[in-house]
Amino acid sequence: MKKTILIIAFILPVILFSQSKDTHKKVLMVVSSYGKDMGSTRPGYEFDEFSQAYLIFKNNGLSIDVASPKGGPVESDEYNKDKSYNKIFLEDKSALSLLDDTKATSDVSAEDYDAIYIVGGKGAMFDLPYDPALQDIISNLYLKQGAVISSVCHGPAAFVNVKNGDDYIIKDVELTSFCNIEEELFGKKWVKEFPFSLETKLESRGAIFKQTDFMLSKVVVSGKFVTGQNPFSTTGTAEAVVASMGLTPVKRALYNDERSAYLIQDLLDNTKTMAWVETELTKNKANYDIPLIAAYGYYKILASTENNEGLLKGAELIELASPYFFNENLQLLLAKTYISLDEKEKARDIANELISKNLLKEQAEKLLKSTS
Repeated sequence: MKKTILIIAFILPVILFSQSKDTHKKVLMVVSSYGKDMGSTRPGYEFDEFSQAYLIFKNNGLSIDVASPKGGPVESDEYNKDKSYNKIFLEDKSALSLLDDTKATSDVSAEDYDAIYIVGGKGAMFDLPYDPALQDIISNLYLKQGAVISSVCHGPAAFVNVKNGDDYIIKDVELTSFCNIEEELFGKKWVKEFPFSLETKLESRGAIFKQTDFMLSKVVVSGKFVTGQNPFSTTGTAEAVVASMGLTPVKRALYNDERSAYLIQDLLDNTKTMAWVETELTKNKANYDIPLIAAYGYYKILASTENNEGLLKGAELIELASPYFFNENLQLLLAKTYISLDEKEKARDIANELISKNLLKEQAEKLLKSTS
């Protein structure tokens, strides 16, 4: 009897461990090997896109491996270490070790994973589309029942050369990625060296391209594929991956920049009024990234030169931020925008304020004369 009990006591943990192992979901995060000197010499992967997704995968109980075309240490572009998600990640030594010694894609077996998540960053345009080992991993996961294929920002570049038979695997699949307008606004340093335009290339491979306004969250789920448009789509994409793996994403607090992007989206979509947003910022300013809201207004104006509605939205965003974040160059742009919108009184008020503060005085005086 004692012998039987001892055998059961020995076997039971083995059975339980085996069951736990079988049900444990595993994701492969892939980053570019191309980066050098924090993106100043060659662009790398986007650290924010990695850290945010990693934390969501970890907090949802996924097992995580990290791979790159060359393996070994990888370099991201320069990033803000003070962002809350980056702070948390940088304090995790085991997480950092994954980036210090990534698996080479040639040493990875797709059968070991339930999902792949390809991190963006401009470096992804230079090495991921041409890595045959990564193409094999993606192809095998495409054929594996229940597997999830995901990416964010420039990460979908890894899909453009992968075929199943005579067809590209993204044919007739709804996808998103960093889009052409985003490249025009934010990709000036490296875009001329890109081997192709990502949005255009995805469409040429038969993908059905989806997008929202620049630098706002857009997540597309289509069959096995989960894609996010830009860095602000990272958390939504990672949680959609978790959901696509049959799990319920754990609740979490939004990051300030993430919450700010949603607020901007609500204002642009007219799902929230200007009055509501003003009240929200007054009450909960600490929960938002105010300079981000102002910067979005700046880029909205740049992107809306022949669109008065877009100009007005951009102006509203800068106005929203002004009580908490005053920048003389933004104010001068705001004044010029109001002139183009035939709101000369508002332009004069801004110019007079700049003159009173002795900020860009010569330009403000010239602008003031133009409104007379």
